[in-house]
Amino acid sequence: MKHYLNLFQQHLEVERNLSFHTVKAYLRDLRQFEEFLAQTQGCPVDAAVLERVDVLLLRRYLALLQKSCQRSSVVRKLSALKTFYHYLERQGIVSSSPVSSVTAPRRQLYLPKVLSAEQTGALLDTRVDNYPQLIRDLAICELLYSCGLRVSELTGLDLASVDLEQRQVRVLGKGSKERLLPIGRAACRAISLYLEQRSYSEEKALFLNYRGGRLTSRSVQRLLKRRLLQLNLATDVTPHALRHSFATHLLDAGADLRVIQELLGHASLSTTQRYTSVSFAHLTSVYDRAHPRSRKK
Repeated sequence: MKHYLNLFQQHLEVERNLSFHTVKAYLRDLRQFEEFLAQTQGCPVDAAVLERVDVLLLRRYLALLQKSCQRSSVVRKLSALKTFYHYLERQGIVSSSPVSSVTAPRRQLYLPKVLSAEQTGALLDTRVDNYPQLIRDLAICELLYSCGLRVSELTGLDLASVDLEQRQVRVLGKGSKERLLPIGRAACRAISLYLEQRSYSEEKALFLNYRGGRLTSRSVQRLLKRRLLQLNLATDVTPHALRHSFATHLLDAGADLRVIQELLGHASLSTTQRYTSVSFAHLTSVYDRAHPRSRKK
C-alpha cells in the first residue's frame, strides 16, 4: 500500500496540482482506510486486497466513520477513496472502482460564524500608536477582511504581491489558482504604515514574525485571539470568520453573488450560496425585533 500511496501522492502534487494541505488530508484519510483493511482482512494491504474491496465492505467502513466523525469528514474521506480508486483503475492496478456506486451522505448545512459590522469596526478601528507588533496585527486583520482571504493565502503573500498604488493584491489560492483582488483604502493605509516600520529582512514574505521569517497560519490565529482578548470581543472568532464576514457584509449591501464568488475564489457558486442563508438569518432577526406584529400571537 505504501508504494501505491507514494505514486498517488505524486499524481496529486504533479498532475492535479493540489495544495499541500489537500494532499496531506487525502493521504491521512487513505492511511486510516489502510488500517481498517489490514484489521478486517488480517494481512498487509496489497493490490490483491485493494481488488477484493467491495460495496459491502465500504459501507461497513462508512458506518464506523459515522460513529466517530462529523458528516463533512465522512464526505471528505469518501472523496479521497473515490479519487484513489479512480487513479488505481486508470493505472490498471485494480479492474474497477467499488467506490463509484457508493453514495456520500448529505453534507450538513451549517451557517458560518460572522462578525457584525459593529464588531468588525471594534476590531479594526482601534488605535495602535507606535507599537510595531500591533501595527502589523492591524494590517493583517484589515487585509483579511478587506479581501476575504483565506489565512493560508495571506501568509503566502510576498512583498511583490501587493500594489498599494493600484490598490490591488495578487493572491495564490487553492489549486495554485491566481486571482487579482482590490484592496480597501483602510487596508492600504494599514499596510503602508506597517511597511514603514517593517524591520529589514531579506525574507520576501509580506508579513514577518519577530524573528524576521514568514508568518504561519497558526501565528495569525494566535495574534487575532490576542487582539480579541484585548478588545473584550468573542475569542472564538477565527481568521476564517473575517472571510465569512467579508462575504456576508458584501451580500447584505447588495453585491452580486457571482462577484462574491469571484472575490472568494470559489470554484462552485453553490459554495458561495451558503452566505445567502446567513444574510437571510440576519434579515429575519432584524425583522423580528423591528416589526410591530412579528411576535404577535
